[in-house]
Amino acid sequence: MVILGIPHSVGRGETMEKGVPIRAISRSIAVLQEINRAGDLSLMEIARRAKVPYPTACRIVQTLIYENLIEREPTRKHYRPTALVQSLSNGYRLENRLIAVARRHIVSLTKQHGWPVSLTTRVGLSMVIRDSTHALTSQTFNNYHPGYTLPILECASGKAYLAYAEPDERDMIIRGIRESGEKQDDLTMRLLETGALTDDIRQLGYAVKGRNRYTETPGKTSSIARPVFGAEGVAGCIVLIIFSSAMKIGDAVAKYDDDLRRAADAISHDLISADTEGSEARTAFNFHTALEVEARA
Repeated sequence: MVILGIPHSVGRGETMEKGVPIRAISRSIAVLQEINRAGDLSLMEIARRAKVPYPTACRIVQTLIYENLIEREPTRKHYRPTALVQSLSNGYRLENRLIAVARRHIVSLTKQHGWPVSLTTRVGLSMVIRDSTHALTSQTFNNYHPGYTLPILECASGKAYLAYAEPDERDMIIRGIRESGEKQDDLTMRLLETGALTDDIRQLGYAVKGRNRYTETPGKTSSIARPVFGAEGVAGCIVLIIFSSAMKIGDAVAKYDDDLRRAADAISHDLISADTEGSEARTAFNFHTALEVEARA
């Protein structure tokens, strides 16, 4: 794994070596991510989920409260993110455009079938929820907030993303997974490295994951994911999530994938149009700016 261009293969809690990011900052980021992912947590839950000692969790929480990034709930000793957390992503405009474009399509899909739909993008070796419709339906166990992360090989959206990523990007991700030291399923890794996994997904157009493990209710949901594309290639995925007990994943594909495909195609069309318009506007701006500079010379 590479962070800020620095090779990183040391897991959280292991001995920190020269060149590895500052441990206190890594722990603070982990705490903020866990609070943001869950929506609200007690101090004990924060310490357990972020894998930091309880006294350390207390100090980090006090600091985050001081910086107005989290706040204590008025009726209980739980801590939740504030709106200021959104300022940490203000510089990343592409995903803001993707969220804006995708929103009406994923809402429409949930209204049509009742199941929640998530929009995800890749960050490092994880897929991160950027938007979801869990709050719009009763057919869900949890309300997943933006920022919730899933290991890229352990979710349908991660597999779909890998299948449509450029070869260089996919190779970089595979190297990162190997170098991370995290335990992986050997068969999945072999299928990924030989191209068999991605070839199958591209042939089908979608990826599935039965009985998702890395959720708030492990094993109780299954997912179908399709990629969405921008002007420069795969931009993320949309994921339809069902109760594992409701139907077999093959039956879910037969029932819902056509509409999931249409939604993914519509998002891709709108995003490519938005990307193209933005590119043309920037080109025109640069052209006119150049003319003005030349005129002044």
